[in-house]
Amino acid sequence: MDPLSDILTLLRPAGYGFRGLDAAGDWALSFARAEGVLCFAVETGSCWLRVVGATEPVHLQPGDVVLMTRGYEVRLYSSDSAEPRDAAGFLSGVPAGHVATINGGGECSGVGGFFGLQGWRAMDLLAGVPAVVHVRSDASKTALYVGVQRLMGELRDPRPGSDLIAGHLAQALLVEAFRAHLENAQAGEGWLAALAVPALRRALTAMHADVARRWTLQDLAATAGMSRSSFASHFERVTGETPIAYLTRWRMFIAADRLAASRLPLGAVAASVGYESESAFGAAFRRVMGISPLRYRRGASGAPDLMPPASPLHPPAGSAP
Repeated sequence: MDPLSDILTLLRPAGYGFRGLDAAGDWALSFARAEGVLCFAVETGSCWLRVVGATEPVHLQPGDVVLMTRGYEVRLYSSDSAEPRDAAGFLSGVPAGHVATINGGGECSGVGGFFGLQGWRAMDLLAGVPAVVHVRSDASKTALYVGVQRLMGELRDPRPGSDLIAGHLAQALLVEAFRAHLENAQAGEGWLAALAVPALRRALTAMHADVARRWTLQDLAATAGMSRSSFASHFERVTGETPIAYLTRWRMFIAADRLAASRLPLGAVAASVGYESESAFGAAFRRVMGISPLRYRRGASGAPDLMPPASPLHPPAGSAP
């Protein structure tokens, strides 16, 4: 698969819930911290969105679609002076797919939702995505809003197969949102920013397509169509790490997923990500994940004291590749 498909597959979007909002006057909703992705689409009127702790709010207008990817506390409001009410408590008072009303409605309307993620350490993967993904392309806004409305319809009026269709629609919306962001990506850091650069995207696609290959820096530079030094410098500047460090971390993330989700022997997992030696694989896994593969597998089976402490794709500054 391509890098975006690979990563979103490992995120494992699962739970989701979408409801409409029709508001008027002074109002504010507070969304508590949660591991997942929040989504808002404005249909009429305007409102403000603030990631709590960020310096500047975002002004949302008709057609705007935004995703919040970090699990931060988020506030959606018409007036900064309005007393915020708990969004989860308020919105859960109406069934999924239906519309919640504030002050009689009529001034600002739209749709909001939440994507739950079941992937192992899913929020670490999202570290390479901007905290707020603001879709600005008119064509992309329209496509996303149509998708949201269709999902709302499946939730509001369930028919045979609605659960399956709604699940696929929710996953497709995430893909479309990230695609739309890539079309107009500004400067940033991480794997998503790299996908917006054609040369780096070619290298990332090659790595993801054949993760077990013994890639060298020269191989990857040739795939990107760049000199070895230029490629290495540009890749590190955009992603925040070297190409080989990224490859190693992605290998370990795949290995972690296989250790958690399958009964494959350790040697088979090692071979599937390019390691002939179990000891070499174990050393690389421990260096990246901060825990041995076997302890990781036991932790994935439910022992909380064995959960790995470090992010495989977005390590703390100064950690070894």
